[in-house]
Amino acid sequence: MGITQVGEKSSRGLAPVGAVATTKTGLPYNAGMSRARTWIVVVGLGIIAVAALRMTVFKPRVVPVRVARVTRGPVEATVSNTRAGTVKVRLRAKLSPQVGGLVVALPHRKGSRVKKGELLLKLDDRPQRAQLDIAERRLSASRKQADDACFAADLAAKDLVRTQGLHAKGIASDQQLDAARTGRDRTRAGCEAARAEVAAAQAQVEAAKVALSLTELDAPFDGIVAQVSTELGEWITPSPPGVPIPPVIDLLDPSSIYISAPIDEVDSERVHVGQRVRLSFDSRPGKHFAGHVTRVAPYVEDKLEQNRTVTVEAELDDPAAARGLLPGTSADMDIIIARRDNVLRVPTSAVAEGGTVLVLRDGRLTERRIKTGLSDWKLTEVLSGLKSGDLVVTARDSTAIKAGARARAVSAHD
Repeated sequence: MGITQVGEKSSRGLAPVGAVATTKTGLPYNAGMSRARTWIVVVGLGIIAVAALRMTVFKPRVVPVRVARVTRGPVEATVSNTRAGTVKVRLRAKLSPQVGGLVVALPHRKGSRVKKGELLLKLDDRPQRAQLDIAERRLSASRKQADDACFAADLAAKDLVRTQGLHAKGIASDQQLDAARTGRDRTRAGCEAARAEVAAAQAQVEAAKVALSLTELDAPFDGIVAQVSTELGEWITPSPPGVPIPPVIDLLDPSSIYISAPIDEVDSERVHVGQRVRLSFDSRPGKHFAGHVTRVAPYVEDKLEQNRTVTVEAELDDPAAARGLLPGTSADMDIIIARRDNVLRVPTSAVAEGGTVLVLRDGRLTERRIKTGLSDWKLTEVLSGLKSGDLVVTARDSTAIKAGARARAVSAHD
């Protein structure tokens, strides 16, 4: 920058005292230098601001993602029930007496364990016992009458034999022979009629015994009394012919536990008797039990046409595991269609439509297309496209989670 002087030169070529240095623009030298430094500072601050913005506001966003590690292990193809299944018992009877009457005995209450044949309820049986006594007396009288009639028949038969002998010797007439033969036939018929009366009286006795037995209600099998809906001194009202009396005792056998669950009709042909099942119960959280299919309904239930189902029944492999399970408990059933062991697997939630997964590596997401095998709602077999140890995204719950995005794992499950 050139400098000019104002005033006369001194003998040494210096500006005289009082001279002011200026730039070519005519500004004082110090003022020009100050302005230049200001511009340098402004530019520097701008560069720093841009760098700060790039490092803060415009810094590439790091997306938090939930991931799982690709591992080896078993994978199953399963069919699960569409709605919660139910624990049921095969032996359950809602019992009521066949006749009405007054309750005079109720030896067992709710929760009682009973053996087959034990008395559960007894009605007042005095009318039935009276009828039985009448029938037995009639039977006794009929037997005596039959004895008399048959004794007379025996005598008439013997008399006929004697008359025939006398007739052969010419002592008895033909009229006497005919009378003896008629007497034998008449008394024989009387004996047979008397015996028929005995049989009828015996039948009346049996009927009276049956009527008497109907006043008692016995346990048809070993079980537990689940409910009693009557009390001592109450009257059980008889129902019209053909209409059963409402149940008064609910008896069930807890050892006959089974699980009933509906599956979608589209899976009905994949399920067969004998297939393995995995069962869980709301009353036993966190536990799973092995079982097997015992029945597949031969028809589709269409009560709700939008959700047609087929009922599948299964039993526990270990009967001891059924102890304590209450009928009516909610249950879930997974039917195992196929199983493969020691294969690469990922959570099913990590596989997107089209068979792609997002892999987290070196802080960045990349998309890979994989080939899958067996699959259920939890795990999917990987045939190619991944290796053991890879981290895959298990949830794409944000539009920022995509291929090329910077990401960091917030959870990883082996």
